[in-house]
Amino acid sequence: MSKRTLKNYVAELPNEELKLQLLDLYERFPDVKTYYDFIFNPKEDKLVQEAKTKISSEYFPVKRKRPKARRSVAQKYIKHFLKLGMEPSLVADVMCFNLEIAQTFAMERNVPDSFYKSMSNSFLEMTVYISQHGLLVDFKERILKIYEHTQNETWSFEEDFSRALDILD
Repeated sequence: MSKRTLKNYVAELPNEELKLQLLDLYERFPDVKTYYDFIFNPKEDKLVQEAKTKISSEYFPVKRKRPKARRSVAQKYIKHFLKLGMEPSLVADVMCFNLEIAQTFAMERNVPDSFYKSMSNSFLEMTVYISQHGLLVDFKERILKIYEHTQNETWSFEEDFSRALDILD
């Protein structure tokens, strides 16, 4: 069904029928429920804190012995926050936190090159997002600190980090 057809269908529905269909969607589909729960009661700070806790436990687990260090966990939260339409500065904060915690982890462990490549991708995504949303003033210090760490610790794919930083200029 096209968006145009849907608009016509919705325009023709009586108000009461439209309300019933919306309630039915809310009850049937978890994504719709999640969306409306967020819209009417955002609790963005709580969601961000939950994401940071999960990301942190990927690298420094409390309940298990070995860290999994999966970038996908942070990416899942970031994608979810973008889908909900969360405040851009909070999304950027989670993006920075992901890189900062990964850098702390890499200082203590011997990590494979794929880890560094993954983090360079995260750094690129973060700089693009911050640039697109005009948040450089708020996040410049953190970005530079993350970048300097990659240079000082001689991370693999240093040139990818440098290219990502060029986006901000």
